[in-house]
Amino acid sequence: MKVVIFGLTITSSWGNGHATLWRGLVHAMVRRGWHVVFFERDVPYYARARDLLAIDGAEIVLFDDWEAIEPVAQRHLADADVAMVTSYCPDGIAAADLVLAASRPLKLFYDLDTPATLSALQRGESLSYIGPRGLEDFDLVLSYTGGEALAALRDRLGARMARPLFGHVDPDVHRPAEPRADYRAALSYIGTYAADRQEALVELFLRPARERPQERFVIAGAQYPQDFPWTDNIFFVYHLPPGEHPAFYSSSRLTLNITRQAMARMGWCPSGRLFEAAACGVPILSDAWAGLDAFFRPGQEILVAARAEDVVSALDTDDAALRRMAAAARERVLAEHTSARRVDELEALLEEARGPSRAAPMLQTEEN
Repeated sequence: MKVVIFGLTITSSWGNGHATLWRGLVHAMVRRGWHVVFFERDVPYYARARDLLAIDGAEIVLFDDWEAIEPVAQRHLADADVAMVTSYCPDGIAAADLVLAASRPLKLFYDLDTPATLSALQRGESLSYIGPRGLEDFDLVLSYTGGEALAALRDRLGARMARPLFGHVDPDVHRPAEPRADYRAALSYIGTYAADRQEALVELFLRPARERPQERFVIAGAQYPQDFPWTDNIFFVYHLPPGEHPAFYSSSRLTLNITRQAMARMGWCPSGRLFEAAACGVPILSDAWAGLDAFFRPGQEILVAARAEDVVSALDTDDAALRRMAAAARERVLAEHTSARRVDELEALLEEARGPSRAAPMLQTEEN
């Protein structure tokens, strides 16, 4: 099977969540014998932080001019089985026009940012990656978010068939590793700075750090402002590449997950960081959102916090209980949430989309 993808980035994990997800999916596709071609605009901010140049068995096409690369894209689409455009693709509308004009491939749109897409529409903003006809011409619309988001993609953007394709992890990349002293933490957090996460970060990370000055807390990420309210016991790692994630997680007694506000409001939107941390065998502490218990059992595979006091209580949990929880979460993720499992699901969805009829969008996702 040949799959052609027009996406945001696969070559740089700096400041975005797309690259690591795509690397896992593409690796799993290649292992299945699929031929994958990924088109990525070569933008300066990703070029400066490029941490992947190639994937064996796949083709990455970097370009800086759409008109110049369009004939190459057309040639690939001519013999493609599947063609996909993603959210935040810099040339998303032009790429969609090209994909929809191709006669051979099944036509997909994958929104890895569904809550942000729907929030922008609600504010009356235009989208740089979805044209005026919305998603009605695509055979299949994939969403990183399940639940009510699927109905919204149908009702607001005209998606004929909307299905979830949730986050995932490549266990060959994210797995237990030797801890490192410079990453050692009672509580760690990986995440690009986002203003809409700051309130939760203050409550669930900064306040506990102030209350536990004798403990070491570590943040890894990018785009943190100069006036960020650091304390003496919070240490910072600027842009941690995916290859360093296992050592980082494995050096943490607990790691924190904080969900973007739009994602938390909509629910059913597990961050890839959850699966990565679990695959590395670290106990996870997360904020709460609808659908979380469909991916991890609270109290058994994950801890949930709403206030700083919950975080302090989690820090007081004994080591044996945390180890049991981490082992259970890792077992769950390796069974249900690997990149290979997502390709299994994608393959089934492609078969459904090729069928003679179009089913209504799936509104309940407990079985997925």
